Amino acid sequence: MTAPIEPVDAGLRQGPGATEHTVGWLVVAAQECRDLWLSGRGPVLLLLFSGLLSAVTYLTASNRAVNFLEQREAVNLVVQFAVAVGVLVTLVVCADSLSGERERRTLESLLVTPVSRRGILAGKLTAALSLWFGAFVVSTPYVWVLARGVGILTQALILALLVGTVVAVGLASIGLLISAASNSNKVSLAGSAVLLLILFAPTQLPGDVPQVWFFDVLLRLNPVTSGLGYISAQLVNGHAWTKDLSYLVSPLVTVVLAVGALILAGPRLVRLTAGMKAG
Repeated sequence: MTAPIEPVDAGLRQGPGATEHTVGWLVVAAQECRDLWLSGRGPVLLLLFSGLLSAVTYLTASNRAVNFLEQREAVNLVVQFAVAVGVLVTLVVCADSLSGERERRTLESLLVTPVSRRGILAGKLTAALSLWFGAFVVSTPYVWVLARGVGILTQALILALLVGTVVAVGLASIGLLISAASNSNKVSLAGSAVLLLILFAPTQLPGDVPQVWFFDVLLRLNPVTSGLGYISAQLVNGHAWTKDLSYLVSPLVTVVLAVGALILAGPRLVRLTAGMKAG
């Protein structure tokens, strides 16, 4: 956020504490969304996302036309790409949330507002997730182009929305934790980049890699590859929704642990300098 919260917060000072906390995170979320979308960062990121998705969809459709890809595989590839890149940009935005405030020296003006520390984190997380939902909306026409003739359009969109949202919440929360522990954007973005490499590297491995049990365990523990694996099981293999629910354990555990850390440590994370205040 590049500007302090608007004077609307002044009205919060007169309400009861519960109302302040309830309304406060919405005020932060609204301000963060304005900064993200009206400043041009959100539209530019979605424009780049759309360009990449256009290229992937064109190449996928071309390969399908010459029978290099079966149609279900083509839909699966585009859905996985949309989820992976949409989650990636959400994590990058979260990595800037608190460390960026510290670097621009705007965090102090936010801390003096009558909003709880947890409310600040909730508002920033909500604003970052708006980028994921924007990415999902942008990806919908591309999925429609490939899935309309195979009868899995609704299933593909529901899978992308549900699995993508779970993974996005988990990784965005981790991004907030990294940002809270960093005094500069360089450190925060570097930490997030390392995390992205660790999580997304397995998705680039060729499909003919021997599936030994140890490798399979690593894929199941990774919330990104596990979530994408669930999507593939449904779209390519045609499994029932309930058959491969074990793939969703890792993404859900990531959400519980990361969001839980934000809730428990929130009051000590949001500070002018990085680190947790004792007590």
